[in-house]
Amino acid sequence: MRGLSRRRFLGGTGLALAAGAAPGLLPACDSGSTASRTRRSSAEPAGYTAALRALGRTSLRVPGSRPDPSVPAGTDTLPGIEHIVVLMLENHSYDNILGMLGRGDGFTLGNNGLPTAANPYPNGQIQHAFRMPTTCQLQGTPSQEWAAAHHAYAGGAMNGFVSAAISPQAHAIVGGVAMGYWTGDDLPFTYALARTFPVGDRWFCSLLGQTDPNRRYLIAGTSAGMTDDAGPSDLSALIPAVGTIFTTLDTYRISWENYTAAYPYGATPELFPASDAAPEAVHHKPLPEFFSDAATGDLPSFSLLDPDYTTQSEENPQNIVVGEALLAQVVQAVGTSPLWPTTMLAIMYDEHGGYYDHVPPPPAIPPDSIGPAVQPGESTYDGFARYGFRVPSVVVSPYARPGHVTSVLHDHTSVLAMVERKWNLPALTYRDANANDLTDFLDLSALAAGKPTFPALPALAPPGDTPARLACSASGPGVIPPPGSVSG
Repeated sequence: MRGLSRRRFLGGTGLALAAGAAPGLLPACDSGSTASRTRRSSAEPAGYTAALRALGRTSLRVPGSRPDPSVPAGTDTLPGIEHIVVLMLENHSYDNILGMLGRGDGFTLGNNGLPTAANPYPNGQIQHAFRMPTTCQLQGTPSQEWAAAHHAYAGGAMNGFVSAAISPQAHAIVGGVAMGYWTGDDLPFTYALARTFPVGDRWFCSLLGQTDPNRRYLIAGTSAGMTDDAGPSDLSALIPAVGTIFTTLDTYRISWENYTAAYPYGATPELFPASDAAPEAVHHKPLPEFFSDAATGDLPSFSLLDPDYTTQSEENPQNIVVGEALLAQVVQAVGTSPLWPTTMLAIMYDEHGGYYDHVPPPPAIPPDSIGPAVQPGESTYDGFARYGFRVPSVVVSPYARPGHVTSVLHDHTSVLAMVERKWNLPALTYRDANANDLTDFLDLSALAAGKPTFPALPALAPPGDTPARLACSASGPGVIPPPGSVSG
């Protein structure tokens, strides 16, 4: 995300639409309509066999279909989980945050106990993975834009992260910082959480691109053509074919709130202002009210948290321990709430932020018939038929599988799939219709028996926002890449 300017633009658009310029909101469509089925079949993606295989599926579900077609939409199919909370942080890959976790598919370590991962510079020198000197980050780098992300992917070789700066369409110098990572000493709460609750080591962002298109997948199952946060792909006025998860929740009278630090500038629903500005206007609360609502047991069925994207989201150049402190606050609020016995908190990052990851993203099912809108001179590559890079993910719940690592393929539309599974809602696009939901993070036998695996939130390490770690916010991030990390 380009600072707050992008959010300001969306917020202004959203206010105008909320004031009365919005077209009629489209209701969520059910698969019972023959016309709906026929209309959608014309957009059915071709060549999805490999993508289905990656998902562990053998057949394709269509938009508008329900997880359980034998019961009506709106039916509660997962009693015991009554509140779903989502916190999406920003701009870090799995290896960058959890590569040194010691479980899950993280870094391969050499005899010296350090990662063996490396990427070349254009001049042939090699940048080796290195621990970041502080918890602060460089301003504006590395790059995660559409062209830079595909350059980093390098056709699956995963060796273009450092050299992405040579891509003529990359608009930021990436350099060696892409190979930086943090450890549990830097992020003590994050590591304690990931060692206690289940993590996903195959959670990919939804496309090889930036914040806004990935967040669109979280709420609509499609970016509607958007590939970057600004420029020609900025299609903010579009309305998703059947709305977003918010319009669907409204259709079936399921309560929801967007708890946001900055309305409308920092509200994720405003990424589709033509669709969501009106419902968002009556479904947003200041972020501090999430903590008071959790404490009093007044959370809605679905909560989306939008932190302060200038200080709390972990995006560069932020000091990431500030975001970790917010993460700890959210987890503690859920864990000490009287609603803990019936709540699930899903935590993930929107995209990789330009940081290295070693697992090539697999093929994906295109969500719809809308192609990528790219910057002048850029390629469309695989379109939307490939996931983005891996990002960290953790699920916190009284029915979470203790210490579990799930290698089931997930992406941001898995959140939609979980909401749809819970209330048997019709799918929005091909992507969420076929996404794996979040039940692999849960002990479903324990849920069915009503015997929590975590009757209470266990004690976790405090966050890393100590005075020593916060000092770099004033002194700078240190020398990146550090001396001795480049060879050749």
